[in-house]
Amino acid sequence: MAVKSSTKKRLIELGIPEDHAHKLADDANLDAIKRMSREQVAKKVGIEEGVSELDHIMTVISEHVGSRKRSKSNRITISRKALLDEDIPTGDYRFNVLNHFLVPHHELVPIDSEAEVLEPWGLTTDDEFGTGRLAKELLPKILITDPAIQVIKEIEESENDELPAGWLANRVVKVIRYSRSAGNSVAFRLIVESA
Repeated sequence: MAVKSSTKKRLIELGIPEDHAHKLADDANLDAIKRMSREQVAKKVGIEEGVSELDHIMTVISEHVGSRKRSKSNRITISRKALLDEDIPTGDYRFNVLNHFLVPHHELVPIDSEAEVLEPWGLTTDDEFGTGRLAKELLPKILITDPAIQVIKEIEESENDELPAGWLANRVVKVIRYSRSAGNSVAFRLIVESA
């Protein structure tokens, strides 16, 4: 008889006779077999209760089936809910994404100098009153949830306790990238709450 099912093949490898493995693997995977009661296994295999073969099958199922590790890595994943507040690093012990060599320098442009800094790009438009208005919405966007923006937000809020809610939305951030071939390149992004 050719083995066509991986479940059946695994049961045979574990020492269950081929005919019993065939009946157990019929419309069931290893997890379903492991959850079966003694009576269900006896009925599916067609063995009377109290036979030593049933004891052997139940021993193999309880010890081996489903006990293989699903992942070959030994990584442990901890959910955010399982962490206590004191376990989360803060201050100097916390990872700062801006210190990573692949992340370009980010800095917040002061509100009073936004027009002056963005003047070379011609982002001023005439509004209905004939006065120039800075059209920041024409800038490329960056989400407020971006890790670099979150670090800037935490630093600013730690230095100033009197910032109003939503103070970071619609602000301009200056991004300076360094390249060996092109030198420094400067870009500006508008911080938005959603795309």
